[in-house]
Formats: sequence, structure tokens, C-alpha cells
Amino acid sequence: MAYKHVEFPQQGQRLSIENGRLVIPDHPILAYVEGDGIGPDIMRACLRVWDAAIEQAYGGKRKVHWMELYMGGKAAEKYDGNVFPDEVKEALQQIIVSIKGPLTTPVGGGFRSLNVALRQDLDLYACVRPVRYYPGVPSPMRQPEFVDVVIFRENTEDVYAGIEYQAGSTEAKRVERFLKDEMGAEFFNDSGIGVKPISAFGSKRLVRKAIQYALDHDRESVTLVHKGNIQKYTEGAFRNWGYEVAREEFGDRTITEADLYSIYGGKQPKDKVVIKDRIADIMFQLMLLRPNEFDVIATTNLNGDYLSDAIAAEVGGVGIAPGANMADFVAVFEATHGTAPKYANQDKVNPGSLLFSGVMMFEYLGWNEVADLITFAYPEVIQRKIVTYDFARLMDGATEVSTSQFADALIDQIKAKVDIEARRREWFTAVQSGREEREARRMAEPFVEMRASGRTPHTVADIMSHIRTVKPGVFVDQVMHLMREHGISSVVVEPGRDGLWAIMTQRDIIGRIIHANRSPAHVKVEEIATKPLVTVPVDMSLQECASRMVESHIRRVVVEQSGLPVGIVSDTDLFRIVDELGWEPVVL
Repeated sequence: MAYKHVEFPQQGQRLSIENGRLVIPDHPILAYVEGDGIGPDIMRACLRVWDAAIEQAYGGKRKVHWMELYMGGKAAEKYDGNVFPDEVKEALQQIIVSIKGPLTTPVGGGFRSLNVALRQDLDLYACVRPVRYYPGVPSPMRQPEFVDVVIFRENTEDVYAGIEYQAGSTEAKRVERFLKDEMGAEFFNDSGIGVKPISAFGSKRLVRKAIQYALDHDRESVTLVHKGNIQKYTEGAFRNWGYEVAREEFGDRTITEADLYSIYGGKQPKDKVVIKDRIADIMFQLMLLRPNEFDVIATTNLNGDYLSDAIAAEVGGVGIAPGANMADFVAVFEATHGTAPKYANQDKVNPGSLLFSGVMMFEYLGWNEVADLITFAYPEVIQRKIVTYDFARLMDGATEVSTSQFADALIDQIKAKVDIEARRREWFTAVQSGREEREARRMAEPFVEMRASGRTPHTVADIMSHIRTVKPGVFVDQVMHLMREHGISSVVVEPGRDGLWAIMTQRDIIGRIIHANRSPAHVKVEEIATKPLVTVPVDMSLQECASRMVESHIRRVVVEQSGLPVGIVSDTDLFRIVDELGWEPVVL
């Protein structure tokens, strides 16, 4: 493409993708978009801070060669009213990594949101929003230091797909007639209508990226947040597809939360990421009451929109919340707040959101020394109460400074040689301590922890106990010792010549050994075991499982997956779930 207003720097090298990996030169060319409103003020300040941190970290061995691209108001001036020119889209893809300030989004009319256009036109399918607390930042939480999550929000589907029709329009009436006449739907006449598409493709690539991030950054868990209890075929499908990705593509590196309790007794295996899920509305409560239970969150578009801003409010607000829109490689980092036009060109506002989006960008490039310099220098400045107006009004004795003056203070702190290794050790120690405390609680009082952490069992896989198997030919007394040693009430017997699995329970010992006046030392386990097994699939609901047990007049069922027994659910398990966690009737 022949560029009109895009100018590449004469020095520096472009990033490249080789053998499925992003290659970062020591002198990369990166793009920035100032943005609208306060965008120019905060971008000028942040560019200075980023360059100072690079110089401090590498002493000239590495340097970013910045190039400016135009979107929003500045683009309209240069491109005859076009706020998102095609050559800018092309340049963003060629540069691969870029960062932008806030862009104007109209409400209720006008041109389509530039942020949404950017995500959809470049297929930046993951909106990534880290939210963590920096000491000294004003917060409404009693313990904001417990908040440290990374939200992966699906960026291209859900209600943000933009499929909606205005009430009373010809299109809306056509859709209404189809839904009512052809599909039997019931809703008020002359409604505005929106369509919420959620696909396996879109869901899986988002969850895949979240899991890979958790593995790469030593995160403890990935939580799938959804409203699947109501929207079963969209939000519920997102949950199911998420578990499917974890099982099929990361099976050797992940376990489910059900596995964590039923197989591992609450003790998380080393180098395994726990995959769990929570209902969206409950998640808002949990992020206030028990935020340190959650690490990486993967969710649908609208849920992620709400959650990311709400959680950011716990640690200082969207004014310091970073974000990025990412594809497999192309990434556009961004300030997550609005343009605040009334403060434009006043050198007044907090640059934190854009600043930390830059920190994310340098982490993405693998320049962790730069990211850590800014991350650890920032709270030093805040705790000295050198802050912009938004924090100054919440602090006693604060020194209110301008945007550029805050950048000056931060650069001075960066140059003061922060002890990065010491800070990293402090952070690692705190993380490990928190993990050990949670693990101890899970192991000591599993059902209490399930309830407190918002875990709601849905299927037999969520509550099953790990099975113990024995081979045919073993005598009953030997199996009895095994059962007593492991505190279990049944074992599964592997197939013999007949090819059938069987189960031996304590009840079989009573009825077929003691009552029958036989010696357990002379009876083989397959002689008294019950076959064939009554089995249920791993995804069977608890209500369906209870029905199966009642109809079959049995006290336990064997859970199978791919034709093999993997667990056991008993009436005692179901009783305890109802007693400990409560039971809401299933709406059919």
C-alpha cells in the first residue's frame, strides 16, 4: 500500500513473526495514537516515562523508535473526515504492536465506536485487562492488595457484534414476525431486538489465550465467568467450550476444580492450572468478598465489560486501569477510560491507565526490566502523596501535580535505581503465602471453602470421588484392608473374562460375606462384586443423577468418561451437597 500520511522512522526495525513466534529486535519500531480529548496530554507524559525506563534498564542497548498513527479527531483532519483510514489499519497490522490513547465514542448515534471498529476490523478478539493494587492508591476496599486478576474478555461476539434493530423499524418487525410466527417466541410487540451470537470458535480461542497466559505467567487458576444458568445455549455453551479447550488442548497442564477436590483433596498439583467457573452475578460479589480466590478470568464480551470496570474501581478506578486488544500476535494497547474533553489540553489528568498499558506492552515484548522499573517506582511516588487531582482530593496532605509533573516525579524515581530483585522476591513471597493459605483451607474444610468461594456443583464430575480399582483374583480381605487404609466405602473391579467392570461395596461385605457366613480370606473380590455397573456420564446433572439412583434402587453410581470409570457418586455425596451448599430447584 502507498501511504499518504503514515511515515515509518528511518531508524529501527519492524517486529516480525517467524515459526509461530514474535521476534523482537533491540531497536523496534512501535506505533502510537495520541487519541482525543486528554489523549495528547497523557501520551506525551507516558512516552517520556517509557523512554526513561528503557534507558535506565538497558543503557542504550535497546531503544524504541516511535511512529505516530492517526485515529479519531486527528485522523479526521488529515483524511477528510475519515476517523479510521484504511492505511492506518494496514500500518497497525504491519507494525504488530502499538499503543493508543482514548478515542471519542458517541452515545445513541453517530459513527460506530472506534474501539469496537478497531477490534472487529483487525480481529483483535481478546480484550485483556489486568487489575492489581498499587500501595498508596486510594481504594474503597479494606484489603485492596488481595486484588490481582487478569481479565480476558471476548471482543468480537455477544451483543457487541452489533446485530440489533430499532423498535418499530421494518427490520425489527420482520425479525419479530419470524421469532413469533416461526419460532414460537413470546415478547412485547414493537420491541427493539438484539441478537447475541456466541460461537465455539470465538469462545475457544479466547479461553485458549487465557489458559496459555496463566501457564506462561505462573497463575493459579482460570475462571470461566458466564450466565449459563439462564442463557444455556450462549453463555452456558461458552462455559462448556472453555472446559473442552482445557481438557483437549491443555489436558496435561490443567485440572478442573472438581478434580482439585475429588482427586487431589484440595492440594493443587505443581505446574497445574485449575479451571473453574462462576455465574456472572455471583462473581461481582466474590470479587468484593474473596478477590484473592481468582487469578485469570475468561468471559464473554458484555460480562467482561462490566467486570473489568467494576474490579478496577476496587483498586483506584479506570483512571489507572490498563488494557490491550489482542489477536494471536497483533496487539493494540490502550487507555481504558474516556476522552474527558473538559480536561483536554490542561495537563491535569492521571496518566496511569495509559502508563500501565505501556507496562503491559513491554511485558508482551519480553522487556520485563522496563515493566518492573515502572511498576515498582510508581507506588513509591504515590506513597509520597505526589499525585494528580483525582487522587489528591481523596488523600490528606497530598501534593497535587500536573500530568507532566507526575511524569517528572516518576522519572526521577526510576533513575533512583529501584531494587527490582528485592521487590520481585517480596511479590513472589506474598503470592506463595496466599496460595498456601488457600490450599490449607481447602484441605481442612473442603465444603466450607466451596461455599465461601462461590463454587456451585452442577454435574456429577463436580462432586465425584476418585475411584480405586482392583484386579480380579484378589481376595476380599486384602481389598478390605485397602478400603480401610484409604477411608473409602467401595472399590471398582477391573474386567475379567466376561469383559465387565464391577463394584464391591461395604454393603456387599455385610450381605455376601458376614451374612452368608463366608471367609473374606477365601473369597475372591469378583465373586461378590455387583455387575454390570450402573454408570452415568461425567456431564450428567446432579438432579438427573439423583433420579437415576432412585429409579435403579441403588445408593451410588459410577461416573464414566470415554467408556472408562473415573469416579463414584453416592447418596451421601448428594446429601452433603444439599446440606452444605443448599439446593435450588432446577427450572425445566
